[in-house]
Amino acid sequence: MKKLIAAASMALMSLTGAASADGHGNYPERPLMMMVSYGAGGATDFQARIVTMTAANEDALGMPIAIINKPGAGGRVGWNWFATQAEADGYTLGAYNIPHFIAQSIEGGVSYSADSFEPIANWGADPAVFVVAADSPFNSMEDVVNYAKENPGKLTFSGAGLFVGHHIAALQLEKAAGVKLAYIPNNKGGAGAMKAVIAGEVLGGVNNLSDAFRAQQAGNVKILGVFDLERSDFLPEVPTMAEQGFDIDNSSVNFRGVMVPKGTPQPIIDKLAETVPEMFKNGRVAKKMKAGGSPMHVMTRDEVLEMWAAREETLQELLSGL
Repeated sequence: MKKLIAAASMALMSLTGAASADGHGNYPERPLMMMVSYGAGGATDFQARIVTMTAANEDALGMPIAIINKPGAGGRVGWNWFATQAEADGYTLGAYNIPHFIAQSIEGGVSYSADSFEPIANWGADPAVFVVAADSPFNSMEDVVNYAKENPGKLTFSGAGLFVGHHIAALQLEKAAGVKLAYIPNNKGGAGAMKAVIAGEVLGGVNNLSDAFRAQQAGNVKILGVFDLERSDFLPEVPTMAEQGFDIDNSSVNFRGVMVPKGTPQPIIDKLAETVPEMFKNGRVAKKMKAGGSPMHVMTRDEVLEMWAAREETLQELLSGL
């Protein structure tokens, strides 16, 4: 009998160890990694480092999250890797950007779609804005559009890549203003696109509000318009595109959050979905995000699933009409 009990105990311990390895037990048992598809210093990287800063706290995951940058092609390099090579073990997370990867999958030529990933939680919603250098002669979107009408195709402006939020905003502006612009995707993402504006390499740029806010605070740029339905609390003096006479909605607003590869065990998804939104709500995180001009918009997994579906429908309609 004692031998039977001992054998049963060993079997139970073995099962418990296996369950832990599958994400049922003490997950996470080691540090995690989160892949960011953009370079260091851009808005996604900047915010990802802030929202994960409390991951090792006992009331969060109890383990730190290291940020790994895989930039290139407007996010395609990183998301292709995440969809095809990342381990679906709960220790490899990814930062998502909407509408970026959905628009790119609609256009084709990539190895991912919304079905390639499982969302965990959303941390922010960052509108696109139109920026020009601090010494630019442009002081309003009317100035920009008038120049574009007088000089078709010669208004050069930068963005983080093709079919990212910046590009969606640019396409909307072209359509609403009836002008042809020269959009130049920057291979160094939002940070590179902003540097191109500041250095005078382009006449203007579409960038994230959070990046633009910090650049304006430093005296490097002017922000002329917001691609959203309402003015931002960070930039109350800057009118929306609609206020300036352009029929442009919020389709380019950049939602950012955390996801895992398809195939990640459901117990791990459930644990992350329960813990990560609360991690985002940490007071230190909120304070640092606000100081960096980064709008927070925390959403649960279920809310993100609804948002992804809605954005996919909106972008299908928008891109088919361009």
